[in-house]
Amino acid sequence: MKSYPSDKLRNIAVVAHGGAGKTSLVEALLFNTGATNRLGRVEDGTTAADYHPEEVSRQVTIHTSLIPCEWKGCKLNLLDTPGYSDFIGEVKGALRVADSTVFVVSAVDGVEVQTEIIWDFADGGKIPRLVFINKMDRENANFYKVLDDLKESFAANFAPVQLPIGQALEFTGVVDLLEQKAYTFKDGKAQEIPVPGDMAGAVAENREKLVEAAVEGDDDLMMKYLEGEELSPDEIRAGLAAGVKAGKVVPVLCGSATKNMAVSSLMDFMVNYLPAPAVEEGKPFSALVFKTLADPYVGKMNFIRVYTGKLKGDMTVLNSTKDKTEKIGQILFTRGKTTAQAQEVMAGDLAVLVKLQDTDTGDTLCDKDSPVVLEGIQFPVPTLSVAIVPKSKGDEDKLGTALSKLLEEDKTIRISKNLETKQTLITGMGEMHLDIIVERLKRRYGVDIITDSPKVPYRETIRSEVKVEGKHKKQTGGHGQYGHVWLRLEPLPDGDFLFGEEIFGGAVPKNYFPAVEKGIREAMAEGVLAGYPVTGVKAVLVDGSYHPVDSSELAFKIAASLAFKKGAQQAKPVLLEPIMNVEVTVPENFMGDIISDFNTKRGRILGMEPGGKNTRVKAQVPLAEMYRYAIDLKSMTQGRGSFSMEFMGYEEVPGRLAEEVIKKAKAAAEAEK
Repeated sequence: MKSYPSDKLRNIAVVAHGGAGKTSLVEALLFNTGATNRLGRVEDGTTAADYHPEEVSRQVTIHTSLIPCEWKGCKLNLLDTPGYSDFIGEVKGALRVADSTVFVVSAVDGVEVQTEIIWDFADGGKIPRLVFINKMDRENANFYKVLDDLKESFAANFAPVQLPIGQALEFTGVVDLLEQKAYTFKDGKAQEIPVPGDMAGAVAENREKLVEAAVEGDDDLMMKYLEGEELSPDEIRAGLAAGVKAGKVVPVLCGSATKNMAVSSLMDFMVNYLPAPAVEEGKPFSALVFKTLADPYVGKMNFIRVYTGKLKGDMTVLNSTKDKTEKIGQILFTRGKTTAQAQEVMAGDLAVLVKLQDTDTGDTLCDKDSPVVLEGIQFPVPTLSVAIVPKSKGDEDKLGTALSKLLEEDKTIRISKNLETKQTLITGMGEMHLDIIVERLKRRYGVDIITDSPKVPYRETIRSEVKVEGKHKKQTGGHGQYGHVWLRLEPLPDGDFLFGEEIFGGAVPKNYFPAVEKGIREAMAEGVLAGYPVTGVKAVLVDGSYHPVDSSELAFKIAASLAFKKGAQQAKPVLLEPIMNVEVTVPENFMGDIISDFNTKRGRILGMEPGGKNTRVKAQVPLAEMYRYAIDLKSMTQGRGSFSMEFMGYEEVPGRLAEEVIKKAKAAAEAEK
């Protein structure tokens, strides 16, 4: 594929709710350009965009695929994105480098949840967009109902540029309102037909609305229109293009991807009305990495958009995000899994770099003599965690290497090691996301893993003050061991641990004080109720005795440990659980469900803050109730809610629940013996 100047490029993110048909649309676009000789089908696993094993088996898009195609002197860089919320991070990356978006909406199902969520992202990035109402050939398809749905759902100026000829099983073609011509389609190719007589009124009415929308983007055209002057077709086209670029107009087209009907008309519209990349001439090279893929054959692949300058092979560039230099080797133009060598990449174009050493998604590459850092990508924070262990104990190192590779290509994964529960946790965007991570570990890296629920990192503390003795005395041949302490243990509500001493007359020599503190700290690692770490204790060494020959640091450490364990049992020990500050953002109509659910989760509602279309609920909730909240929230809000949480502190577990936790912990400890 040749290099194209920036004015002949169109970088287009194709987005939709899952099942609306965007991958089928991309397949039809590709077929119409002659890049493929047959239409692939999602159901058969034969599309160019969905080629990964997990996509073929599940028949859903999981990775954003870069699918460039050439049409009427332009290069359309199509970014086929996932439609399921678990993979929204892939959509974020695509939107960051796209100059426009095509929202594919089902003519049967209308506006769905992911359409709403991605629309808000596009709003935030002020990205021009058009809507393609797909599946016009399906039973119950209704163009006008979907158009009303769009207008009700979004604050945008939707302007149909086509009207369907018939709907559902009677869908045969479209009327182009700009040209006032009608077309039917055979093998993807348009054939002009007379405009149906019964559509004359609808065509005239909607063309007038289209002209009104077109002049909104140009003050001179608006004045001319208001003064009743006739606008030329070229003026209408120019006004519409300006309105689309400025986000003042959202054109609406329609067709059927699987039947390849009106797809060529959509392609013409992309070339003529969607904006080319904005490029600053004369600037040195800069590019942003928007996706990373670990290909089993090619190796590490960094997908980039060049923003300024030109990229050539054998250049040495600066990764300004990490302050590392990189030697450019292979440059590829990819189309799904097929690749072609590229000699250079012009400003505005998308390409793939292979086997860079230190470069990841979100990094900036630039001329080493003109460093610049481009705005990165705001990825969503994952919220659903599982604990993982390799099935084979010999696979720990292998698992660690595999996880680091996954982290390189998926910025919505978090890996953490909980030192208290001794579990490795992997956190993702949802159940399907976690399932695919497990599958990928096995298929790509040969690591079989077992998943489990994360353990709650409970703590123990004391509620009363006690004075307790600890003595370690052992006599063997030669030197014996002797350590003797009296400790006062007190609750310490606002801290973890505090050690003090009130020794008089040298009852315990000062050089043994550190050993006493160390013995207490070691004993606190395993509490007396259920073996959880102890916190919130002040321990004071108040008395004791020593032997001039047999006393040692070890003896005093053991004595202090014995004293603490005995004292912890007497000082009304209780179980503590972590409490999280939780913020949930949901549409207003789900507020009642959210609050009711928090009440069942032992949560405390702290307040509510209205803001635009959504309301933010703040609450404090035990962590034990929040591990599957990502699933619960998705169910309650049909995927429209989001949440974040952070650690607040520890609070006492209610008595009945504490008994259950202690019982389970003791049973688990017995099983490990």
